[in-house]
Amino acid sequence: MSVGSIIELKHVNVARGESVVLHDVSFTVKAGEHLAILGPNGCGKSTLLKTITCELYPIVKPETSVRIFGRDRWDLTQLKRLMGMVATDLPGKPTLTTTGFDAILTGFFSSSTLWPNLTVTEAMKERAREIVTLVGAEKLVDKLVGEMSAGQQRRVMIGRALAGTGVEGQAQMLLLDEPSNALDLSAQRDLREMLRTLAQRGVAILLITHHIADILPEIDRIVMMREGRIVADGKKEELLTSEKLSGLFGGEILLSERDGYFNAW
Repeated sequence: MSVGSIIELKHVNVARGESVVLHDVSFTVKAGEHLAILGPNGCGKSTLLKTITCELYPIVKPETSVRIFGRDRWDLTQLKRLMGMVATDLPGKPTLTTTGFDAILTGFFSSSTLWPNLTVTEAMKERAREIVTLVGAEKLVDKLVGEMSAGQQRRVMIGRALAGTGVEGQAQMLLLDEPSNALDLSAQRDLREMLRTLAQRGVAILLITHHIADILPEIDRIVMMREGRIVADGKKEELLTSEKLSGLFGGEILLSERDGYFNAW
């Protein structure tokens, strides 16, 4: 394990059903690093994320290893206190009749609602209030999740992920799988500005996306994937070029940059 590494994968192959969808993947993420994993739909990005969170396991080979925070075995409850996960298909999401504040509290238990057997402490409530401010959800604390827009739900889910990392402090890493999906342009802008605030406050960001505009100015490293393999890994200014993106996505792509954000068409 490299000094200061959060994630270290070596020669990882992962099968889903009868098909191998990740092929010989190796990469390392250091503490405090912000990076984006970029590639077309079906390239294996989400499978890679589920491997990092131990939802999926690699094919056993002598040269294969997956180490998270220096360990190769984890109690998933403990791991969630170090990594906050936000994905549209995340299991155990809050029920639609849960308020925004209670939805954030469910992150402490990875539950869909605050069941009667769960004990919410004052420390948890205090931490949840801090998170409400951090993610700008003050107007959502009493609103039912089912009455929220997609953008509002995404904001609360990010707050829930941060709560799941425990009372002691913010997430050491926030994992985001296609966070702008189903959001309108205004909600996308709000989401990106919120994520920038989190990044600037020390929350490490690992972003999975195929939308170039999702890549925050604070992200300085890009990992490119195609057909289940890492095909490039390097600095943003070296990889976000028309030539490299055209090769990655299999068609001519033009690129522009403004205020640290890139747009492609």
